[in-house]
Amino acid sequence: MALIRVHDKTFTPYLTEKEIHEKLQQLAAQLNADYAGKRPLFIAVLNGSFMFASDLFKYLTIDAEICFIKLASYKGTKSTGHVITAIGLDTDITNRDVIILEDIIDTGKTLSQFLPQITNQQPASLKVAVLLHKPEATQFHVPIDYLCFSIPNKFVVGYGLDYDGLGRNIREIYQLYSD
Repeated sequence: MALIRVHDKTFTPYLTEKEIHEKLQQLAAQLNADYAGKRPLFIAVLNGSFMFASDLFKYLTIDAEICFIKLASYKGTKSTGHVITAIGLDTDITNRDVIILEDIIDTGKTLSQFLPQITNQQPASLKVAVLLHKPEATQFHVPIDYLCFSIPNKFVVGYGLDYDGLGRNIREIYQLYSD
């Protein structure tokens, strides 16, 4: 993996496609065990989690459903601090086992504002599965039940994550390059 350029920024390789898929297989095995005999509903947070959700689902052997919501708090490489719900939840989650699929928890603001909305709908259980977490950047507590990778507080792109709309289609994850 070589350096790549997205818009005006240079990114260096961080996680390979193989490393990502190994973690997804481990996560799926844990979810298959934890939800054996149940039919959980996965709620994937768009746009960033679409690859994470799609690839994770390929490894699940349990009966499971998925729906998508769209929340946003980023502009460029910085969080705006404002969470926007662009597409809402249109599925009844009362008494359902719900697992939120999130690509990345940075400050935690997005999920900290969304989780109470889900809790108010009285699911049987509510868990959060995250591909990437930046502990150094976290300002709002979000319970993470399933985590693939903890990463440094650097901007990342690829595998569904973008920089101003570009880079989502990159199979690996790259981090912002600094000299």
